[in-house]
Amino acid sequence: MKNQLRILILILLLCSSSLFSQVKAINSKEVVAYKVNEKINIDGKLLETIYRTTTPVDDFTQIDPDEGKPSTEKTEVWTFYDDHNFYVAAKLYDSSPDSITKILGRRDNYLASDYFGFAIDTYFDKRNAFFFLVNPSGSIIDGMFYNDSWQDDTWDGVWDYGITLFDSGWCVEIRVPFSQLRFKDQKEQIWGINFYRKINRKKEDAFFVYIPKKESGFVSHFAILKGLNEIKQKQRIEFLPYSAGKAQYFVHDPLDPFYKKKQFQKNFGLDFKIGVGSNLTIDGTINPDFGQVEVDPAVINLSAFETFYAEKRPFFIEGRNYLNFGSGGSNSNFNFNWSEPKIFYSRRIGRSPRISVEKEGYVNYPNETRILGAAKLTGKITNDWSVYFLNAITERTYAEIDSENVRSKQEIEPLTYYGVFRTQKEFNSGKQSIGIISTAVLRDNYTPLIDSKLVRSATTIGLDGWTYIDKDEKYIFTGYLIKSQQFGSKDAIRILQEAPQRYFQRPDAKKFKLDTTLTEFSGYAGRLTLNKQKGNFFLNSAFGFISPEFDVNELGFQSRSDILNSHLVIGYRWFNPDGITRRKSIHFAMFANSDFEGNLTGKGFMFFGGFQLMNYYSFNFDFGVAPQVYDKELTRGGPLTVRPTAYWYSASFESDETKNFVVELGIHNEILVDGTKQINSELSFQWKPNSQLNISLTPQYEYTLNKSQWITKIDDIFASNTFGSRYIFGEMLQKTVSANIRLNWTFTPKLTLQLFAQPLISAGSYSNIKELKEPRTHLFNTYGIDAGWIMKRDDNNYEIDPDGNGNAPSFILSNPDFNFKSFRTNLVLRWEFLPGSSFYFVWTHFKNNYENIGDLSIKKDFKDLFNSRPNNILMIKITYWLDI
Repeated sequence: MKNQLRILILILLLCSSSLFSQVKAINSKEVVAYKVNEKINIDGKLLETIYRTTTPVDDFTQIDPDEGKPSTEKTEVWTFYDDHNFYVAAKLYDSSPDSITKILGRRDNYLASDYFGFAIDTYFDKRNAFFFLVNPSGSIIDGMFYNDSWQDDTWDGVWDYGITLFDSGWCVEIRVPFSQLRFKDQKEQIWGINFYRKINRKKEDAFFVYIPKKESGFVSHFAILKGLNEIKQKQRIEFLPYSAGKAQYFVHDPLDPFYKKKQFQKNFGLDFKIGVGSNLTIDGTINPDFGQVEVDPAVINLSAFETFYAEKRPFFIEGRNYLNFGSGGSNSNFNFNWSEPKIFYSRRIGRSPRISVEKEGYVNYPNETRILGAAKLTGKITNDWSVYFLNAITERTYAEIDSENVRSKQEIEPLTYYGVFRTQKEFNSGKQSIGIISTAVLRDNYTPLIDSKLVRSATTIGLDGWTYIDKDEKYIFTGYLIKSQQFGSKDAIRILQEAPQRYFQRPDAKKFKLDTTLTEFSGYAGRLTLNKQKGNFFLNSAFGFISPEFDVNELGFQSRSDILNSHLVIGYRWFNPDGITRRKSIHFAMFANSDFEGNLTGKGFMFFGGFQLMNYYSFNFDFGVAPQVYDKELTRGGPLTVRPTAYWYSASFESDETKNFVVELGIHNEILVDGTKQINSELSFQWKPNSQLNISLTPQYEYTLNKSQWITKIDDIFASNTFGSRYIFGEMLQKTVSANIRLNWTFTPKLTLQLFAQPLISAGSYSNIKELKEPRTHLFNTYGIDAGWIMKRDDNNYEIDPDGNGNAPSFILSNPDFNFKSFRTNLVLRWEFLPGSSFYFVWTHFKNNYENIGDLSIKKDFKDLFNSRPNNILMIKITYWLDI
């Protein structure tokens, strides 16, 4: 009854769009955009008549280092337009022009450089904006602001710019075609605008519209841009065809009949954009390419949950700001001991097939499921009403098997439809909002094997929103409610019930138990958050719930269910320099978790904060304690256990990031009262030897001593204390050494070379093999000490008699020791030979080695790794942008 009441309160708050109708105060500053009839040469020289006949704006205010004071250098900015383009030009005076910082970098790479930029809110919704930045060397950054202040630089528009240096500073001209923007179809346009200048040597950041640090938001404070009359967006039709060729040289069996077939590949495809009216855009892709996806880093995952990887495919990245669900409106989103379910995880589309091949023999198993086609509709229906609608179809995928020269095929992924719909409506100039999201996965489970493994359909529908609760907009409620539902065969639904997110097969489950007759599975989740948006004093509090049956993993990402979670964070932040620090903060947090059966599964208290010294060196820290609670995951489907009390601390240091040499240091240490301990340390060096080259090296070391690392489960009717099964653990000592090495070499702003390399060695050895003694405890019987005997056999495996008297049957345990070595390298040469058109050369190199199990010896392991046979992929890709 309590849960139902909480859900009812959440829905009432989300629907309270009539509360507090006061509109946000609009910034008093105004900017005029002048209509220009002469041709503008984008050369940065500012020679056209428009610069002499119009008045620029020049009123800039510092946000750093001296907040609220006028900028130390003069900046003049003009805005104008013609029938097809929007222009911004700036003359940036400098009293020491020889000290202007000019660094080359690849696109969207933030540099310790001088910059000029602007952001425009073309819908004047005071929440979303495009931004454009240029530095004196011509390196650029572009992207979007959303949720008023959150930033995403994955949007890449097609625009032009020119730079010149003169004896008193530098000048920049920027031309953005109206075809790259989205705005209302009306006679007189009203936009929001803000300008930005960075003077690197002074650590100075100045804005045309100054927003105090203790205020909330960014886009909502923009100046009003007027004068844009009778501009029209032409019918937007863009095509981006690509051609790619790939050569793969893999370690392989010389007798493998499929190797040559997959060694050389060529591919063609097409992305396109079509404008629908002035506000909406259809993005489509036919036979999209996976070749441009950057290499994922190697990870060691000993948990029962999958690893989350970031999306890197441009088609799925663009427009994702419309997908922000559940946290909109709020400028802070804390998740203490809370695993936020991600409703849409785009890497599910085109994922690796999941059905194993049943026959023995050589197998040609595809690495991904080919996307036949995808399209999405994104944009604004009105100023305050956005929409996102994606559809994709992946092909029926087969593995080829050669068994003693007899060829056959097995379906490993069915024909599948994926759909995502998201819409959001704001009220009262953003004081309230309500939104809906829905996803669907529909499969054609043609074969009985696939039907027994994968659900036939999975859908979700969610409601979210926010409302301010005071007229000054200091306090805001945000929240959401989601329902999930799956249909499938009894076997497929059983797999969902037994998944690590819920473990319904637990023998001591009281309420949510495995039901092998189900063909439908549905659950719900929700969260309500209160956040203080402004001021020095900080407060954030949340209550969330995920029912045991909730599941979004068919098109989303979810690592937990069966959670009731709450947290409270309070703190204080100092934004102004005091002679010792430039800024500092301190926070206290407390949180608690339970499951739907009433078991306390999480609890903790922590302090965290940080400060920046006057010399721009930064320090951050946190420490806390998590008292003893129940653990539902240790036995991986077995009975509840206890997680002992844990203590932890973390600290990090960063030197002045604007210098040519930057150092970062981080350390995390966690200790449990049973003797388990984990230490993670990271040391990062970044070196900029000249204006074109940036090199970083980040070595890492991890030490883990886990007193109860899961190994396996053995069924045994004599294990009466643990419900007829033995849950086997070991004391695992794991050491991991790795490094991330990056090199960015910018020859020109449009010709760049990127190198990523990651060596990794991780070795784990097990001792004191043991079994769980009793449920709801953290007690174990160690074989050979507390019970039974254990003997290492000639084949390096273990033979174990669990009771030592011959009553319980002995069993064989595979040696769990491991040594995983990996080296991955990714090199990308990119040349933008025309606006929007690019040439890529990509080399991917990787090798693995598993020798010397259980021991970590840097010298020997590196020798074994680099003597291993490598895998290499070479790819050439050309894309060509056509604006029809």
